[in-house]
Amino acid sequence: MAKSNSHKGVYLMEQHPLAGLEPAGVFRFFEEICAIPHGSRNTKAISDYLVQFARDRGLRFRQDEWNNVVIFQPGTPGYEDHPPVILQGHMDMVCEKEPDCPLDFARDGLDLTHDGTDIFARGTTLGGDDGIAVAYALALLDARDLPHPPLEVIITVDEEIGMLGAAAIDLSDLQGRRMVNLDSEDEGVLTVSCAGGATASMDLPLSRRPVYGPCVELLVDGLQGGHSGVEIHKNRANANKVMGELLVRIQEKMPVCIVSLSGGAKDNAIPRSCRVNLVAMGLDLDLIRTLAESLQAEARGRYDDPALTISVREAEALGGMAMSTDDSKQAAALLQAVPNGVQAMSRDIEGLVQTSLNLGIAQIQEDRLHLTFSVRSSVNEEKESLLQQLRDIAGDFHAAYSQMGEYPAWEYRKDSPLRDLMVQTYRQMFGGEPQVVAIHAGLECGLLGDKLPGLDCVSFGPQMQDIHTSREKLNIASTARMWNYLLEILKRL
Repeated sequence: MAKSNSHKGVYLMEQHPLAGLEPAGVFRFFEEICAIPHGSRNTKAISDYLVQFARDRGLRFRQDEWNNVVIFQPGTPGYEDHPPVILQGHMDMVCEKEPDCPLDFARDGLDLTHDGTDIFARGTTLGGDDGIAVAYALALLDARDLPHPPLEVIITVDEEIGMLGAAAIDLSDLQGRRMVNLDSEDEGVLTVSCAGGATASMDLPLSRRPVYGPCVELLVDGLQGGHSGVEIHKNRANANKVMGELLVRIQEKMPVCIVSLSGGAKDNAIPRSCRVNLVAMGLDLDLIRTLAESLQAEARGRYDDPALTISVREAEALGGMAMSTDDSKQAAALLQAVPNGVQAMSRDIEGLVQTSLNLGIAQIQEDRLHLTFSVRSSVNEEKESLLQQLRDIAGDFHAAYSQMGEYPAWEYRKDSPLRDLMVQTYRQMFGGEPQVVAIHAGLECGLLGDKLPGLDCVSFGPQMQDIHTSREKLNIASTARMWNYLLEILKRL
Protein backbone atom coordinates (compact mmCIF):
# COMPACT_ATOMS: atom_id res chain seq x y z
CA MET A 1 0.00 0.00 0.00
CA ALA A 2 1.29 3.44 -0.86
CA LYS A 3 1.42 5.48 2.30
CA SER A 4 2.58 8.91 3.30
CA ASN A 5 5.67 9.52 5.36
CA SER A 6 6.22 12.90 6.94
CA HIS A 7 9.54 14.56 7.58
CA LYS A 8 9.56 18.30 8.27
CA GLY A 9 6.32 18.68 6.31
CA VAL A 10 7.60 16.89 3.18
CA TYR A 11 5.59 13.92 1.96
CA LEU A 12 7.00 11.19 -0.27
CA MET A 13 5.36 8.21 -1.93
CA GLU A 14 6.92 4.85 -1.09
CA GLN A 15 5.92 3.65 -4.56
CA HIS A 16 5.16 5.34 -7.86
CA PRO A 17 2.13 3.52 -9.31
CA LEU A 18 1.50 6.26 -11.89
CA ALA A 19 5.05 6.34 -13.27
CA GLY A 20 5.13 6.33 -17.05
CA LEU A 21 1.70 7.89 -17.51
CA GLU A 22 1.35 11.09 -19.51
CA PRO A 23 1.24 13.99 -18.88
CA ALA A 24 4.06 13.05 -16.52
CA GLY A 25 4.04 16.29 -14.53
CA VAL A 26 0.33 16.13 -13.85
CA PHE A 27 0.42 12.52 -12.66
CA ARG A 28 3.56 13.08 -10.59
CA PHE A 29 1.85 15.82 -8.62
CA PHE A 30 -1.37 13.81 -8.40
CA GLU A 31 0.64 10.98 -6.81
CA GLU A 32 2.16 13.38 -4.30
CA ILE A 33 -1.24 14.80 -3.42
CA CYS A 34 -2.69 11.30 -2.93
CA ALA A 35 0.16 10.44 -0.55
CA ILE A 36 -1.03 13.15 1.85
CA PRO A 37 -4.20 12.69 3.91
CA HIS A 38 -6.54 15.45 2.76
CA GLY A 39 -10.10 14.72 3.70
CA SER A 40 -12.38 17.62 4.55
CA ARG A 41 -11.42 19.23 7.89
CA ASN A 42 -8.02 17.53 7.62
CA THR A 43 -6.30 19.94 5.24
CA LYS A 44 -3.36 21.38 7.19
CA ALA A 45 -0.83 18.94 5.73
CA ILE A 46 -1.91 19.38 2.11
CA SER A 47 -2.10 23.15 2.58
CA ASP A 48 1.45 23.23 3.94
CA TYR A 49 2.58 21.07 1.02
CA LEU A 50 1.21 23.69 -1.38
CA VAL A 51 2.97 26.45 0.53
CA GLN A 52 6.27 24.56 0.38
CA PHE A 53 5.75 24.02 -3.35
CA ALA A 54 5.43 27.79 -3.86
CA ARG A 55 8.40 28.57 -1.60
CA ASP A 56 10.63 26.11 -3.44
CA ARG A 57 9.89 27.88 -6.73
CA GLY A 58 10.09 31.45 -5.45
CA LEU A 59 6.41 32.11 -6.13
CA ARG A 60 4.35 34.63 -4.21
CA PHE A 61 1.69 32.90 -2.17
CA ARG A 62 -0.83 33.45 0.59
CA GLN A 63 -2.08 30.91 3.14
CA ASP A 64 -4.92 32.01 5.42
CA GLU A 65 -6.03 30.81 8.86
CA TRP A 66 -8.48 28.32 7.28
CA ASN A 67 -5.65 26.77 5.17
CA ASN A 68 -6.85 28.20 1.85
CA VAL A 69 -3.88 28.86 -0.45
CA VAL A 70 -3.47 31.37 -3.29
CA ILE A 71 -0.36 31.17 -5.50
CA PHE A 72 0.67 33.89 -7.96
CA GLN A 73 2.85 33.44 -11.03
CA PRO A 74 3.86 36.13 -13.56
CA GLY A 75 3.05 35.72 -17.23
CA THR A 76 5.58 33.99 -19.45
CA PRO A 77 7.56 36.01 -22.04
CA GLY A 78 5.19 37.82 -24.35
CA TYR A 79 2.28 37.44 -21.91
CA GLU A 80 3.52 39.60 -19.06
CA ASP A 81 1.03 42.41 -19.70
CA HIS A 82 -1.98 40.22 -20.44
CA PRO A 83 -4.86 40.33 -17.92
CA PRO A 84 -4.44 37.67 -15.21
CA VAL A 85 -6.31 34.38 -15.38
CA ILE A 86 -7.59 32.64 -12.26
CA LEU A 87 -7.34 28.84 -11.97
CA GLN A 88 -9.41 27.36 -9.19
CA GLY A 89 -10.03 24.05 -7.44
CA HIS A 90 -10.26 22.62 -3.92
CA MET A 91 -7.76 20.55 -1.96
CA ASP A 92 -10.11 18.41 0.17
CA MET A 93 -11.62 15.09 -0.84
CA VAL A 94 -14.57 12.94 0.21
CA CYS A 95 -13.32 10.00 2.31
CA GLU A 96 -15.38 6.88 1.64
CA LYS A 97 -14.14 3.30 1.76
CA GLU A 98 -15.26 -0.30 1.58
CA PRO A 99 -16.22 -1.87 4.94
CA ASP A 100 -13.20 -4.19 4.96
CA CYS A 101 -10.65 -1.56 3.91
CA PRO A 102 -8.06 -0.97 6.70
CA LEU A 103 -6.87 2.42 5.41
CA ASP A 104 -7.01 5.26 7.94
CA PHE A 105 -7.87 8.46 6.04
CA ALA A 106 -6.48 10.59 8.87
CA ARG A 107 -2.97 9.12 8.58
CA ASP A 108 -2.56 7.07 5.40
CA GLY A 109 -2.06 7.95 1.79
CA LEU A 110 -4.24 6.33 -0.84
CA ASP A 111 -3.42 2.96 -2.39
CA LEU A 112 -3.24 4.10 -6.01
CA THR A 113 -3.24 1.87 -9.06
CA HIS A 114 -4.41 1.87 -12.67
CA ASP A 115 -5.51 -0.60 -15.34
CA GLY A 116 -4.11 1.28 -18.33
CA THR A 117 -7.41 3.08 -18.86
CA ASP A 118 -8.40 4.49 -15.46
CA ILE A 119 -6.71 5.43 -12.21
CA PHE A 120 -8.38 4.38 -8.96
CA ALA A 121 -7.59 3.73 -5.32
CA ARG A 122 -7.99 0.26 -3.87
CA GLY A 123 -10.92 0.18 -1.48
CA THR A 124 -11.43 3.94 -1.21
CA THR A 125 -12.40 7.10 -2.99
CA LEU A 126 -9.68 8.46 -5.26
CA GLY A 127 -10.09 12.17 -4.62
CA GLY A 128 -9.88 12.98 -8.31
CA ASP A 129 -12.56 15.40 -7.21
CA ASP A 130 -10.68 17.67 -6.88
CA GLY A 131 -7.09 16.50 -6.65
CA ILE A 132 -6.77 16.62 -10.42
CA ALA A 133 -7.40 20.39 -10.36
CA VAL A 134 -4.55 20.82 -7.90
CA ALA A 135 -2.31 18.56 -9.99
CA TYR A 136 -3.07 20.54 -13.15
CA ALA A 137 -2.28 23.81 -11.38
CA LEU A 138 0.98 22.55 -9.86
CA ALA A 139 2.17 21.05 -13.14
CA LEU A 140 1.52 24.37 -14.85
CA LEU A 141 3.24 26.41 -12.14
CA ASP A 142 6.20 24.02 -12.18
CA ALA A 143 6.77 24.13 -15.93
CA ARG A 144 9.14 26.61 -17.60
CA ASP A 145 8.09 26.25 -21.24
CA LEU A 146 4.29 26.60 -21.21
CA PRO A 147 3.02 30.02 -22.39
CA HIS A 148 0.36 31.64 -20.23
CA PRO A 149 -0.81 35.01 -18.86
CA PRO A 150 -0.21 35.91 -15.21
CA LEU A 151 -1.83 33.23 -13.07
CA GLU A 152 -3.71 33.53 -9.80
CA VAL A 153 -4.30 30.01 -8.47
CA ILE A 154 -6.98 29.63 -5.79
CA ILE A 155 -7.02 26.31 -3.92
CA THR A 156 -9.71 26.18 -1.25
CA VAL A 157 -10.47 23.90 1.70
CA ASP A 158 -13.59 22.05 2.79
CA GLU A 159 -15.53 22.38 -0.44
CA GLU A 160 -17.06 18.96 0.09
CA ILE A 161 -18.72 19.90 3.39
CA GLY A 162 -20.32 23.18 2.38
CA MET A 163 -17.71 25.22 0.47
CA LEU A 164 -16.44 26.60 3.76
CA GLY A 165 -13.09 27.68 2.38
CA ALA A 166 -14.61 29.60 -0.52
CA ALA A 167 -17.00 31.33 1.88
CA ALA A 168 -14.15 32.46 4.13
CA ILE A 169 -11.37 33.31 1.68
CA ASP A 170 -10.27 36.91 1.08
CA LEU A 171 -9.76 37.66 -2.61
CA SER A 172 -9.35 41.41 -2.37
CA ASP A 173 -5.80 41.29 -3.79
CA LEU A 174 -6.75 39.37 -6.94
CA GLN A 175 -6.79 41.24 -10.23
CA GLY A 176 -8.17 38.54 -12.51
CA ARG A 177 -11.77 38.56 -13.69
CA ARG A 178 -11.56 35.47 -15.91
CA MET A 179 -11.64 32.19 -14.01
CA VAL A 180 -11.26 28.59 -15.13
CA ASN A 181 -12.71 26.32 -12.46
CA LEU A 182 -11.33 22.76 -12.66
CA ASP A 183 -13.96 20.97 -10.57
CA SER A 184 -16.00 19.13 -13.21
CA GLU A 185 -16.09 15.42 -14.01
CA ASP A 186 -17.40 15.07 -17.58
CA GLU A 187 -15.11 15.61 -20.55
CA GLY A 188 -16.66 17.72 -23.27
CA VAL A 189 -18.95 19.54 -20.86
CA LEU A 190 -18.46 23.23 -20.10
CA THR A 191 -20.40 24.25 -17.00
CA VAL A 192 -21.53 27.87 -16.86
CA SER A 193 -24.07 27.89 -14.02
CA CYS A 194 -24.91 25.86 -10.90
CA ALA A 195 -27.35 25.62 -8.05
CA GLY A 196 -26.99 27.31 -4.70
CA GLY A 197 -27.38 25.32 -1.52
CA ALA A 198 -26.99 24.85 2.21
CA THR A 199 -26.37 22.15 4.80
CA ALA A 200 -29.20 21.68 7.30
CA SER A 201 -29.23 19.58 10.47
CA MET A 202 -31.84 18.33 12.93
CA ASP A 203 -31.23 16.98 16.42
CA LEU A 204 -34.10 15.04 17.97
CA PRO A 205 -33.63 14.71 21.76
CA LEU A 206 -33.89 11.14 23.06
CA SER A 207 -33.99 9.57 26.49
CA ARG A 208 -32.29 6.29 27.28
CA ARG A 209 -33.15 3.64 29.82
CA PRO A 210 -31.81 0.18 30.76
CA VAL A 211 -33.13 -2.68 28.64
CA TYR A 212 -32.54 -6.40 28.72
CA GLY A 213 -33.42 -8.91 26.07
CA PRO A 214 -32.69 -10.31 22.62
CA CYS A 215 -31.19 -7.81 20.20
CA VAL A 216 -31.94 -7.63 16.48
CA GLU A 217 -29.64 -6.08 13.86
CA LEU A 218 -31.23 -4.54 10.76
CA LEU A 219 -29.06 -3.65 7.78
CA VAL A 220 -30.04 -1.84 4.60
CA ASP A 221 -27.10 -2.30 2.23
CA GLY A 222 -25.93 -2.78 -1.36
CA LEU A 223 -27.15 0.57 -2.65
CA GLN A 224 -25.32 2.44 -5.40
CA GLY A 225 -25.04 5.74 -3.53
CA GLY A 226 -23.31 8.55 -5.39
CA HIS A 227 -23.03 12.34 -5.45
CA SER A 228 -26.21 14.01 -4.27
CA GLY A 229 -25.90 16.78 -6.84
CA VAL A 230 -24.78 14.83 -9.88
CA GLU A 231 -26.83 11.66 -9.29
CA ILE A 232 -29.83 12.69 -7.21
CA HIS A 233 -32.11 12.35 -10.27
CA LYS A 234 -31.07 8.77 -11.05
CA ASN A 235 -33.75 7.21 -8.81
CA ARG A 236 -31.24 5.69 -6.41
CA ALA A 237 -32.50 4.64 -3.00
CA ASN A 238 -31.45 6.44 0.18
CA ALA A 239 -30.57 3.86 2.85
CA ASN A 240 -31.65 6.15 5.69
CA LYS A 241 -35.10 6.64 4.21
CA VAL A 242 -35.52 2.91 3.54
CA MET A 243 -34.52 2.16 7.13
CA GLY A 244 -37.03 4.71 8.44
CA GLU A 245 -39.78 3.00 6.48
CA LEU A 246 -38.76 -0.41 7.82
CA LEU A 247 -38.73 0.81 11.42
CA VAL A 248 -42.20 2.29 11.09
CA ARG A 249 -43.55 -1.01 9.70
CA ILE A 250 -41.97 -3.01 12.52
CA GLN A 251 -43.33 -0.63 15.16
CA GLU A 252 -46.83 -1.10 13.78
CA LYS A 253 -46.53 -4.79 14.76
CA MET A 254 -44.53 -4.73 17.99
CA PRO A 255 -42.94 -2.24 20.42
CA VAL A 256 -39.19 -1.80 20.02
CA CYS A 257 -36.39 0.10 21.70
CA ILE A 258 -33.71 1.36 19.31
CA VAL A 259 -30.20 0.87 20.67
CA SER A 260 -28.15 2.35 17.80
CA LEU A 261 -28.66 3.77 14.33
CA SER A 262 -26.00 4.76 11.80
CA GLY A 263 -26.44 5.57 8.13
CA GLY A 264 -24.27 7.61 5.77
CA ALA A 265 -21.18 9.67 6.46
CA LYS A 266 -21.41 12.77 4.20
CA ASP A 267 -24.32 15.12 3.70
CA ASN A 268 -23.66 15.30 -0.05
CA ALA A 269 -23.24 11.55 -0.64
CA ILE A 270 -26.36 9.42 -1.11
CA PRO A 271 -26.05 6.88 1.74
CA ARG A 272 -25.40 3.33 0.61
CA SER A 273 -26.12 1.58 3.91
CA CYS A 274 -27.83 2.06 7.26
CA ARG A 275 -27.54 -0.18 10.33
CA VAL A 276 -29.85 -0.36 13.34
CA ASN A 277 -29.73 -2.42 16.50
CA LEU A 278 -32.90 -2.72 18.53
CA VAL A 279 -34.54 -4.68 21.30
CA ALA A 280 -38.05 -5.92 20.47
CA MET A 281 -40.60 -6.60 23.15
CA GLY A 282 -42.21 -9.94 22.45
CA LEU A 283 -39.67 -10.56 19.72
CA ASP A 284 -41.06 -12.18 16.58
CA LEU A 285 -37.98 -12.55 14.39
CA ASP A 286 -39.89 -14.30 11.62
CA LEU A 287 -42.35 -11.42 11.38
CA ILE A 288 -39.51 -8.88 11.20
CA ARG A 289 -37.89 -10.91 8.42
CA THR A 290 -41.18 -11.02 6.54
CA LEU A 291 -41.55 -7.25 6.81
CA ALA A 292 -37.95 -6.76 5.65
CA GLU A 293 -38.38 -9.11 2.67
CA SER A 294 -41.57 -7.34 1.63
CA LEU A 295 -39.98 -3.90 1.80
CA GLN A 296 -36.88 -5.15 -0.02
CA ALA A 297 -39.02 -6.34 -2.94
CA GLU A 298 -40.96 -3.05 -2.99
CA ALA A 299 -37.80 -0.95 -2.84
CA ARG A 300 -36.12 -2.86 -5.67
CA GLY A 301 -39.14 -2.15 -7.81
CA ARG A 302 -39.37 1.48 -6.71
CA TYR A 303 -35.71 2.43 -7.13
CA ASP A 304 -32.94 1.77 -9.62
CA ASP A 305 -31.01 -0.25 -7.03
CA PRO A 306 -31.31 -3.93 -7.95
CA ALA A 307 -28.67 -5.01 -5.41
CA LEU A 308 -30.49 -3.38 -2.47
CA THR A 309 -30.73 -5.84 0.42
CA ILE A 310 -32.42 -5.67 3.81
CA SER A 311 -31.00 -8.24 6.21
CA VAL A 312 -32.20 -9.22 9.67
CA ARG A 313 -30.20 -11.19 12.17
CA GLU A 314 -30.49 -11.95 15.85
CA ALA A 315 -27.59 -10.45 17.77
CA GLU A 316 -26.36 -11.24 21.25
CA ALA A 317 -28.78 -10.57 24.07
CA LEU A 318 -28.39 -7.01 25.27
CA GLY A 319 -28.14 -5.61 28.73
CA GLY A 320 -27.56 -1.90 28.44
CA MET A 321 -29.07 1.44 27.47
CA ALA A 322 -31.62 1.99 24.73
CA MET A 323 -34.23 4.53 23.69
CA SER A 324 -37.73 4.25 25.06
CA THR A 325 -40.43 2.83 22.81
CA ASP A 326 -41.99 6.31 22.46
CA ASP A 327 -38.69 7.91 21.48
CA SER A 328 -38.02 5.03 19.08
CA LYS A 329 -41.34 5.76 17.40
CA GLN A 330 -40.45 9.44 17.18
CA ALA A 331 -37.08 8.68 15.61
CA ALA A 332 -38.60 6.38 12.98
CA ALA A 333 -41.43 8.81 12.27
CA LEU A 334 -38.95 11.65 11.75
CA LEU A 335 -36.90 9.57 9.30
CA GLN A 336 -40.08 8.84 7.37
CA ALA A 337 -41.43 12.41 7.51
CA VAL A 338 -38.45 14.33 6.13
CA PRO A 339 -38.42 14.89 2.36
CA ASN A 340 -35.64 13.50 0.21
CA GLY A 341 -34.61 13.50 -3.44
CA VAL A 342 -35.74 15.62 -6.37
CA GLN A 343 -38.34 18.22 -5.40
CA ALA A 344 -38.62 20.14 -8.70
CA MET A 345 -37.26 19.95 -12.25
CA SER A 346 -36.39 23.03 -14.30
CA ARG A 347 -39.01 24.20 -16.77
CA ASP A 348 -36.38 26.19 -18.70
CA ILE A 349 -33.57 23.65 -19.13
CA GLU A 350 -34.60 20.12 -20.11
CA GLY A 351 -33.36 17.45 -17.73
CA LEU A 352 -31.97 19.86 -15.12
CA VAL A 353 -32.86 19.22 -11.50
CA GLN A 354 -33.99 22.54 -10.07
CA THR A 355 -34.46 21.72 -6.38
CA SER A 356 -33.50 18.70 -4.27
CA LEU A 357 -32.26 17.54 -0.91
CA ASN A 358 -30.36 14.51 0.37
CA LEU A 359 -30.62 12.98 3.84
CA GLY A 360 -26.95 12.11 3.90
CA ILE A 361 -26.37 11.35 7.58
CA ALA A 362 -28.58 9.71 10.21
CA GLN A 363 -26.88 8.79 13.48
CA ILE A 364 -27.82 8.30 17.11
CA GLN A 365 -25.29 10.30 19.11
CA GLU A 366 -25.54 9.98 22.88
CA ASP A 367 -28.96 11.47 23.68
CA ARG A 368 -30.09 12.58 20.22
CA LEU A 369 -30.85 11.49 16.69
CA HIS A 370 -28.76 13.63 14.38
CA LEU A 371 -29.83 14.16 10.74
CA THR A 372 -27.90 16.15 8.14
CA PHE A 373 -29.21 17.24 4.74
CA SER A 374 -27.64 18.72 1.63
CA VAL A 375 -30.15 21.17 0.11
CA ARG A 376 -29.73 22.51 -3.44
CA SER A 377 -31.67 24.75 -5.81
CA SER A 378 -30.99 27.00 -8.76
CA VAL A 379 -33.94 29.13 -7.62
CA ASN A 380 -33.20 30.95 -4.38
CA GLU A 381 -36.87 31.16 -3.41
CA GLU A 382 -37.27 27.38 -3.72
CA LYS A 383 -34.13 26.79 -1.69
CA GLU A 384 -35.46 29.00 1.11
CA SER A 385 -38.87 27.33 0.94
CA LEU A 386 -37.31 23.87 1.27
CA LEU A 387 -35.16 24.98 4.19
CA GLN A 388 -38.28 26.42 5.85
CA GLN A 389 -40.05 23.08 5.34
CA LEU A 390 -37.23 21.36 7.22
CA ARG A 391 -37.48 23.96 10.00
CA ASP A 392 -41.21 23.32 10.28
CA ILE A 393 -40.75 19.55 10.46
CA ALA A 394 -38.08 19.99 13.13
CA GLY A 395 -40.52 22.20 15.08
CA ASP A 396 -43.30 19.62 14.78
CA PHE A 397 -41.02 16.98 16.30
CA HIS A 398 -39.53 19.36 18.91
CA ALA A 399 -36.11 18.84 17.34
CA ALA A 400 -33.34 21.45 17.23
CA TYR A 401 -32.58 22.87 13.79
CA SER A 402 -29.35 24.40 12.50
CA GLN A 403 -28.01 25.53 9.14
CA MET A 404 -24.55 26.20 7.75
CA GLY A 405 -22.55 26.51 4.56
CA GLU A 406 -25.17 28.42 2.60
CA TYR A 407 -23.91 29.48 -0.81
CA PRO A 408 -25.49 31.39 -3.68
CA ALA A 409 -26.36 30.07 -7.10
CA TRP A 410 -23.88 30.75 -9.90
CA GLU A 411 -26.11 32.55 -12.36
CA TYR A 412 -25.85 32.10 -16.12
CA ARG A 413 -24.03 34.93 -17.87
CA LYS A 414 -25.46 35.74 -21.31
CA ASP A 415 -22.33 37.63 -22.40
CA SER A 416 -19.24 35.51 -21.69
CA PRO A 417 -16.10 36.04 -23.80
CA LEU A 418 -14.38 33.25 -21.87
CA ARG A 419 -17.16 30.79 -22.67
CA ASP A 420 -17.07 31.80 -26.34
CA LEU A 421 -13.29 31.31 -26.51
CA MET A 422 -13.47 27.93 -24.79
CA VAL A 423 -16.23 26.70 -27.10
CA GLN A 424 -14.26 27.79 -30.17
CA THR A 425 -11.05 26.22 -28.86
CA TYR A 426 -12.79 22.93 -28.11
CA ARG A 427 -14.36 22.87 -31.55
CA GLN A 428 -11.02 23.45 -33.27
CA MET A 429 -9.08 20.97 -31.14
CA PHE A 430 -11.55 18.09 -31.06
CA GLY A 431 -13.75 18.61 -34.10
CA GLY A 432 -17.02 18.65 -32.20
CA GLU A 433 -19.25 20.83 -30.09
CA PRO A 434 -18.89 20.85 -26.30
CA GLN A 435 -21.99 20.74 -24.17
CA VAL A 436 -22.59 24.06 -22.43
CA VAL A 437 -24.65 23.27 -19.36
CA ALA A 438 -26.05 24.39 -16.05
CA ILE A 439 -25.76 21.77 -13.30
CA HIS A 440 -27.48 20.89 -10.06
CA ALA A 441 -24.28 20.10 -8.19
CA GLY A 442 -22.64 22.89 -6.22
CA LEU A 443 -19.51 24.66 -7.39
CA GLU A 444 -17.56 27.39 -5.67
CA CYS A 445 -17.98 29.76 -8.60
CA GLY A 446 -21.04 31.45 -7.10
CA LEU A 447 -19.29 32.26 -3.81
CA LEU A 448 -16.11 33.40 -5.51
CA GLY A 449 -18.06 35.42 -8.07
CA ASP A 450 -19.67 37.37 -5.23
CA LYS A 451 -16.15 38.36 -4.12
CA LEU A 452 -14.93 39.21 -7.63
CA PRO A 453 -17.53 41.48 -9.29
CA GLY A 454 -17.82 40.95 -13.02
CA LEU A 455 -16.20 37.51 -12.91
CA ASP A 456 -16.42 35.56 -16.18
CA CYS A 457 -16.14 31.88 -15.32
CA VAL A 458 -16.34 28.43 -16.93
CA SER A 459 -15.80 25.03 -15.30
CA PHE A 460 -14.46 21.89 -16.97
CA GLY A 461 -12.43 18.79 -16.17
CA PRO A 462 -11.42 15.29 -17.29
CA GLN A 463 -13.71 12.27 -17.26
CA MET A 464 -14.35 10.65 -13.88
CA GLN A 465 -16.76 7.97 -12.75
CA ASP A 466 -18.56 7.34 -9.46
CA ILE A 467 -17.04 10.23 -7.55
CA HIS A 468 -17.63 10.20 -3.78
CA THR A 469 -17.70 6.38 -3.80
CA SER A 470 -15.04 3.70 -3.48
CA ARG A 471 -15.62 2.95 -7.18
CA GLU A 472 -14.28 6.37 -8.23
CA LYS A 473 -12.11 6.36 -11.37
CA LEU A 474 -10.13 9.00 -13.29
CA ASN A 475 -9.67 8.38 -17.02
CA ILE A 476 -6.02 8.61 -18.08
CA ALA A 477 -6.50 9.61 -21.74
CA SER A 478 -9.13 12.19 -20.82
CA THR A 479 -6.78 13.72 -18.26
CA ALA A 480 -4.21 14.20 -21.03
CA ARG A 481 -6.74 15.68 -23.48
CA MET A 482 -8.12 18.15 -20.96
CA TRP A 483 -4.57 19.14 -19.94
CA ASN A 484 -3.79 20.02 -23.54
CA TYR A 485 -7.10 21.86 -23.77
CA LEU A 486 -6.22 23.92 -20.68
CA LEU A 487 -2.82 24.80 -22.13
CA GLU A 488 -4.38 25.94 -25.40
CA ILE A 489 -6.96 28.09 -23.59
CA LEU A 490 -4.21 29.83 -21.60
CA LYS A 491 -2.17 30.34 -24.77
CA ARG A 492 -5.13 32.04 -26.39
CA LEU A 493 -5.82 34.23 -23.37
